[in-house]
Amino acid sequence: MAIPQTVLTTGANAPIGQTSELRVHVKWDSAPADLDVSCFMVGENGKVPSDDYFIFYNQDASPGGHVRYERTGPNGVVFTIRTNELDPATIAKCVFSATLDGTGTFADIQGCRIVAETGSGEILYEIKEATQERSLVFMELYRHSSGLKLRAIGRGFNGGLKPLAEAHGVEIEDEVQPTAAPASTVAPTPQVSPTPQTPPPTPARAPEPSVPLGKIDLLKRKVGISLEKKNIAHEKARVAVVFDASGSMSHLYKKGTVQSAFERILAVSAQMDDDGILDVWFFATKMMRAPSVTEHQYEDYVKKTYAGPSMKSKLGFGNNEPVVMEDIIKKYTQEDPDDRTPTYIVFFSDGGIYETKKISKLLIKHADKPIFWQFVGLGNANYGVLEQLDDLKGRIVDNADFFALDDLDRVSDEELYDRLLNEFPGWLKEVRAKGILR
Repeated sequence: MAIPQTVLTTGANAPIGQTSELRVHVKWDSAPADLDVSCFMVGENGKVPSDDYFIFYNQDASPGGHVRYERTGPNGVVFTIRTNELDPATIAKCVFSATLDGTGTFADIQGCRIVAETGSGEILYEIKEATQERSLVFMELYRHSSGLKLRAIGRGFNGGLKPLAEAHGVEIEDEVQPTAAPASTVAPTPQVSPTPQTPPPTPARAPEPSVPLGKIDLLKRKVGISLEKKNIAHEKARVAVVFDASGSMSHLYKKGTVQSAFERILAVSAQMDDDGILDVWFFATKMMRAPSVTEHQYEDYVKKTYAGPSMKSKLGFGNNEPVVMEDIIKKYTQEDPDDRTPTYIVFFSDGGIYETKKISKLLIKHADKPIFWQFVGLGNANYGVLEQLDDLKGRIVDNADFFALDDLDRVSDEELYDRLLNEFPGWLKEVRAKGILR
């Protein structure tokens, strides 16, 4: 009998079921250098409690042996996790990652995949999108109200081991050149800082080249400035974007406005999302839940995801906001509920909104959920109920905001981010005060 298999795409998650032991295999067919695979056991703050919780080839077991590392061959590693022994007060997530120990990037690796053996079958995640980084976070095991889950991450780190480790609280010392080393002596490589009474792990690494800031990096800086202005620089949220794909939006797709808007919101996600992954929807008469995306997969995303007459004909040419709103609510309240992390939705539309009663009903009914809706109008059009959101009665909290832009392409990044984040901070305070967000 075939083993049941769940296939994950980037950003998707799956429960591991009732199992006391989880085995996570990292495999690859070929690579330009060896892959050093590791597991960071982190707390709620995203950091390891100590270097003892950085599990890799030179430190193959966590304190108590709850997570163990084993090399299964030249192109494979397996982690064995005794899930029922992980202390929730200490460990919130197990983050599985790898670094190329030599030249090349993950774009040069063939057949890289993660296979998790659960109590009810397998969970498969394949790295299909080429990434130019030398380190990559594959997957994470995290706690959820419904039990432990695995989430596909696929997020690269520029610079290799050092930024990857430091992002999870493990300090990597900079390379120090000896003042008078013999010619035959190999210069020392970076070392993981030891904890008291603990032999230091010693993964060998070459110095990392500097990497110029890319488009999304520059946008992230501007997002950070706006977050500082609003006094929410340290807030984390699940971020999603929704694009109107009705017939009247065609010219904005053709001229690249939608791709540009996508990149600007992707920077918001990369800066403040709890896992750096942006969820994406397109809608017209029908809706499409598109693949989630990280900041390293932005190029031509709109063209690759929503392109061609066949895709447009599947969604239709009208406006049906309720159908996509219902799917968004389903994802964040049923499929992946979380009352500790707010959800921030940016919803782009060029108008033609006629489902006033249904939209109003959805906003009122689900105002008790930690979901904030930021509607953005593109141009001068009929926005229906969106223009009266401040007067919408019957909600436990004001969970939505709206503003319209004559020409999105002419609005500066700074102005856009300031307007996008205008009412979100006040909503955060209110939902926390009312216990909607824990």
